[in-house]
Amino acid sequence: MAKQKNKGMAILAISSIPLILVLGNSMLIPVLPKMKEELGISQFEVSLVISVFSIAAAISIPVLGYLSDRFSRKAIIIPALILYGSGGLLAGAAAAWFSNAYTWILAGRIAQGIGAAGTAPIAMALTGDLFKGGEQSRVLGLVEASNGFGKVISPIIGSLLALLFWYAAFWAFPVFCLASVLLTIFFIREKKAEKEPPPVGKYVKGLVSVFKTEGRWLFAAYFTGAACLFTLFGILFYISDILERDHQIDGVLKGSILAIPLLFMTTTSYITGSKIGKKMGLMKALIVIGLLLMTASFASLVLFTRLVPFFAVLVVSSIGTGLVLPCINSFITGSVPTDRRGFVTSLYGSVRFLGVAIGPPVYGALMEWSRPGMFLATAGLTLFAALLSLVLIHVPKKEKAEGSDSLFEKMQLT
Repeated sequence: MAKQKNKGMAILAISSIPLILVLGNSMLIPVLPKMKEELGISQFEVSLVISVFSIAAAISIPVLGYLSDRFSRKAIIIPALILYGSGGLLAGAAAAWFSNAYTWILAGRIAQGIGAAGTAPIAMALTGDLFKGGEQSRVLGLVEASNGFGKVISPIIGSLLALLFWYAAFWAFPVFCLASVLLTIFFIREKKAEKEPPPVGKYVKGLVSVFKTEGRWLFAAYFTGAACLFTLFGILFYISDILERDHQIDGVLKGSILAIPLLFMTTTSYITGSKIGKKMGLMKALIVIGLLLMTASFASLVLFTRLVPFFAVLVVSSIGTGLVLPCINSFITGSVPTDRRGFVTSLYGSVRFLGVAIGPPVYGALMEWSRPGMFLATAGLTLFAALLSLVLIHVPKKEKAEGSDSLFEKMQLT
């Protein structure tokens, strides 16, 4: 680990990166109806403002992950944040002054998506590089908590900014990005590479070797992480709809209510990350327990329609998600040696993005089909993820291996 001038500020810098990522979609959700009205576009066209961001990010993440392995994490994160902010400037300028505003807004969102690909997934790899042992898990818990905190505050921030003018959120992106860029430049020190990065052929061969030996549990971890984000954003989409349709709640109050389950998830993520250390047996147990809590919560929601008891039961699933994600993050981050960590964590980020992207449209279809069927199908998915994790995620006989840099190395001892 490179010696940090100020470890607290370094952690703050790393935590700011996933916070920026989450703002990309969530901050705009309250603005979409007004955007549709102002630009005179269809429901499908306004949904593309969210979709193109997620698709561009999902495609770009593995590429930027490889580049971060070949060069350095900061060499990718800083330009990515600048591109992210620039995309917001383009979209904001288009909304304010361009005649063909919608097309340029989409262009800005694509640029933001590419920039987003170099944020949170690379920050996970950077955490794995800079921190070891229990401290690594604690910082990863903070990273996940920052991600969750962003989900909590972003709908509220978006609603407040919309009180100024509907496209104000676009102008806010460069401000947030600038703060994260400055924190990253001044407070994160990376260790200089001791050797030249391997050529592409050798790098790919190394990745194939990793997935050949660890592919089964990596698949389970990837699937579980994607399932958590898929259900989270799908259920939020459902809640957003019923709050407005059935309870006539919208605006800042709606954003605040949506924040309740996210707050429980964020708090649980932070506590979990601070307690798990590198205890892989505990991590696996918490993953399975968290998924079972989610299953029980989703299955029980069939019985509740009144708002207060519904949210009381839903909070149980949020706690379950908060148990699962920090443990999955620690497994993924520690799964491979440093020189291939960027790609593996980025691929994980990519599948998480896909989970976020497909959640709302799938749940929209399920809502039209059957409310009980939607919740039971969700419970079935999380139960399957629990069984997959129980069977495929293996804990080494010796959880501690002196001198090991990663879980991958520890697993080779068994």
